Amino acid sequence: MGAFFGAVSRRDVVLDVFFGVDYHSHLGTRRAGMILHDQEDGFQRQIHSIENTPFRTKFEKELPKFHGTAGIGCISDMDPQPLMFHSHLGVFALSTVGCIKNEQEIIETFDHIGHQFMALSDGRINQTELVAALINTQESLIEGIKYAQETIEGSITMLLMCSDGSLIAARDKMGRLPVLIGKDDDGYCVAFESFSYGKLGYVDEYELGSGEVVRITAEGYETLVEARDEMRICAFLWVYYGYPNSNYEGQNVEVMRYRNGARMAADERERGLLPDVDYVAGVPDSGLPHGIGYATESGKPFARPFVKYTPTWPRSFMPTNQEVRNRVAKMKQVPVPELIKGKKLLFVDDSIVRGTQLRETVEFLYGAGAAEVHMRSACPPIMYGCKYLSFSRSNSDYELIARRKIRELEGDEGEKFIEEYADGTTERGKCLLKSICDEMGFDSLSFQSLDGMLDAIGIDRSKVCTYCWNGRE
Repeated sequence: MGAFFGAVSRRDVVLDVFFGVDYHSHLGTRRAGMILHDQEDGFQRQIHSIENTPFRTKFEKELPKFHGTAGIGCISDMDPQPLMFHSHLGVFALSTVGCIKNEQEIIETFDHIGHQFMALSDGRINQTELVAALINTQESLIEGIKYAQETIEGSITMLLMCSDGSLIAARDKMGRLPVLIGKDDDGYCVAFESFSYGKLGYVDEYELGSGEVVRITAEGYETLVEARDEMRICAFLWVYYGYPNSNYEGQNVEVMRYRNGARMAADERERGLLPDVDYVAGVPDSGLPHGIGYATESGKPFARPFVKYTPTWPRSFMPTNQEVRNRVAKMKQVPVPELIKGKKLLFVDDSIVRGTQLRETVEFLYGAGAAEVHMRSACPPIMYGCKYLSFSRSNSDYELIARRKIRELEGDEGEKFIEEYADGTTERGKCLLKSICDEMGFDSLSFQSLDGMLDAIGIDRSKVCTYCWNGRE
């Protein structure tokens, strides 16, 4: 994933950009950067690795070097950025978020003009550099942005800062990620997470539509490319990676998760499948509100049988060494024995992707004395790796536990019945649930239905991307 934040104002915005980017730290773990612009002194830029040091710690010492009334910054799970470019279109800074599936094809289109790209250490091309190259083939920034949006297969959302200090925000053509504008008395900001600018004194002003391109200055904003009617915003914004305080398309993340958990419990009660448990819990962190909704609707007490210790290791995937990552994941899970030993527990997790960490969690709970462990997933079984945002990245769909189990159960023939396997009320769906339970050690397992999840999100379901679950574009 990744995210960006920008601000343009009649006052200095260094601290706004610094804290605004920091509030997007949950969306990326590898690289971060800031570029500020001052009308007299021009651009100042800094990029750092944040794999072992949080953004705020890494960039705090850089603050005295920055000044300006416009700035952008980003958190990235992929490449170093924002980057600066000098071209026939002028000087501009660029940050991108998305996933380019036809990267090699695009690179080859530049061979005939002798354009050379700088290769990263793993041999890939920096995504932001590639987007800038596409933009620079056109006669204006706006035409270039439109060309890049249409050329790229996957998705791309952009934030540019021009040499005059104005910002240009461009939401992906299918609106898979949000882009919101906030306003204060001195200017405007642009962000993914709406709460990030609320804490800085900005108020909600505008949410870009699919494919919309907007220019933002300290005096106001104007639409340069009108929004498209079609939208496929990522459902996982609400289910998993969106921050609880944020709103997308008018729907709050935390409230959606309460609704979602409640819908799961209500559906199970209707089918007579509510298990008799001592406590309902959520797998920290994003599973907690789903668990609260489930507990409230089921009438079972909510508890936290284990907590994550995060002061020194806020993210288990930060260490570069896999052995260290695995050990950190275990070390973070600190039990509350009084809420585990001899207890029948039901946990709600945001999703079950490969199941590796969840298996370790269940082993940890039984090792701490749990009598039963029931598991619920707040979304349907994931059947396809994301090709738009690299959310559920995998080398093969068969790394996903649901698809792997289908192959084990029925071989290649099972590919014809993926939709049936995804429905826990069918015979094939029940076989899938039992197979996962047997491997993972759950006493029972249930997935939220696609209909239930979409109802909980609460917007027109045709505007929500469901590719991970049903493979539909």
